[in-house]
Amino acid sequence: MSSITTNPQHLAAIIPEKGGPFELVHRPTPIPGPKELLIEVHSIACNPIDHYMRDHGFSCATYPAIPGSDISGIVVSAGQSVPAAAPKVGTRVTAFAPAFFTKGDPDHGAFQKKVLVPASSVCPLPDGMSFNEGAILPMAVQTAMAAWYSVGLARDTKFTPSDKKGALVWGGSSSVGGAGVQQAANMGYVVYATASPHNHEYVKKLGASKVFDYKDSAVVEDIVKSAKEDGITIDLAYDAAGALQPILDILKATKGDNLANLASAIPLRPQPPAVEGINIKFVAAPTDDAERVEWSQWLYWTWLKEKLQTGEFVPSPSIKVVDGGLESANKALDELKGGVSGVKLVLEV
Repeated sequence: MSSITTNPQHLAAIIPEKGGPFELVHRPTPIPGPKELLIEVHSIACNPIDHYMRDHGFSCATYPAIPGSDISGIVVSAGQSVPAAAPKVGTRVTAFAPAFFTKGDPDHGAFQKKVLVPASSVCPLPDGMSFNEGAILPMAVQTAMAAWYSVGLARDTKFTPSDKKGALVWGGSSSVGGAGVQQAANMGYVVYATASPHNHEYVKKLGASKVFDYKDSAVVEDIVKSAKEDGITIDLAYDAAGALQPILDILKATKGDNLANLASAIPLRPQPPAVEGINIKFVAAPTDDAERVEWSQWLYWTWLKEKLQTGEFVPSPSIKVVDGGLESANKALDELKGGVSGVKLVLEV
């Protein structure tokens, strides 16, 4: 008597060709390779890079492709050589799907029910944290931490209030900006941030000491004045919104004799400007493979795991669920492309 075996499949939203849109298909479920985990996805958070990949083929080498980075779910299987410190099978996790780095390879994109991810980019979720909350963490946490890495800030940086060390985050209500506010506050910086007035109290809850309206024509003068009144030296800045010149003006006036560091999440083309006394870098994680793996393990297995458990880092911003699961992938990215403020769009799958 012969037996019939079927290869497992799962639902996925693929980009069949450059320019999209997504199409729903059932595709073979991959087997994790060395140092990889297979995640059963429960929630997916949307990021601008996702619609760039869908609409323009950004970082998509071949088709069909699947974009997406931010997921949460459950570890269902592990490949060989996964370190013992990695989350185990059955663990609820948040994870960074590497679609951008794998050029849209469909096994590694977020918009599907089963995703392969590097074990180094997976963090267990605390019991009280929902999958939706977990899904909005990876891109924001990793991008903001890469900002501090790119300007050479040491991992163990820690100040006290008496040090009067200030950090400026421009765009504090965005997901990456909010992560930057929390991380800088955790390091002991007195954090100044900018945001729309309706988001000021929210950004303060994340750890900002003062929040300023970025649309105010006097915002530069107001920040400089406040820093001097508070006795704060601002020598660290994170541009999450594309405001290079105002930030440079503030740093020049508030950094004192210190070398200031400015990390920009916005590409600096053709290259970062040369400004005396200010180190300007585009946000980038380590490029060396071994260094990047070690950095990711520290970030997800140690830093984020501990901060989530203690409550020193919380998911932000607010979550808006786009109903319909993967069938609404196009709808969600179209809404994001049209502009959202102070919310993160999430699909429940």
